[in-house]
Amino acid sequence: MEPWMTDLMPAALAWLAIPQVGLGAVFAIAFVSATLLPMGSEPAVFGLVKLQPEMFWPAVLVASLGNTLGGAVTWWMGEGARRAADRLRHRHEASPSAPHSRADQRAMQWLARFGPKACLLSWLPVVGDPLCAVAGWLRLPFWPCVAYMAVGKFARYLTMTGFLLWVV
Repeated sequence: MEPWMTDLMPAALAWLAIPQVGLGAVFAIAFVSATLLPMGSEPAVFGLVKLQPEMFWPAVLVASLGNTLGGAVTWWMGEGARRAADRLRHRHEASPSAPHSRADQRAMQWLARFGPKACLLSWLPVVGDPLCAVAGWLRLPFWPCVAYMAVGKFARYLTMTGFLLWVV
C-alpha cells in the first residue's frame, strides 16, 4: 500500500468512529450506501444505538433521511443516464439500439406497471439501489418515488435496528 494511504486510512477511520461523530457518520454512511456503491449502513446505525440507546429514534430517522436522499441521487443518476442515452441515440439514428433480454423487458414492464410504488422495495439488498436508478431511467414521478423510498427505508431501519437490539 502507498505510504500516503497508510496515513490516510487511520485518520479516515478515526473521523468515522461512531462515538465521536455519531449521527453525522450514520448520515454519511447511509447516504453513500444508497448509491450504487456496495456498502451497508445497518452496522453503523446498530453500533451507534448499541453504544447510546437513547439515540434509537434519532439514529433511525437520520439513517432513513440519508438513505432516502442517496436513493434520490440514484434516481437522478438513472434519469441522467437516460438523457445521455437519448442524446447518443439521436446522434446515431442509423444504428439500431441494443436489444434487451426478455428478463430486462419483463423487469421494466413490472416497474412501469407498479410505478412509484415499486420504490417501496428500494430497501432490498442488491436490487434496491438499481431499482431507484431504473425508476429515474423510466422517468417515474420523482416526488412520489422519493416518498415511497422514504417509507421503505424507514421501515427497514426501524425493523432491523429493533430486531438486532432484541437479539443481541
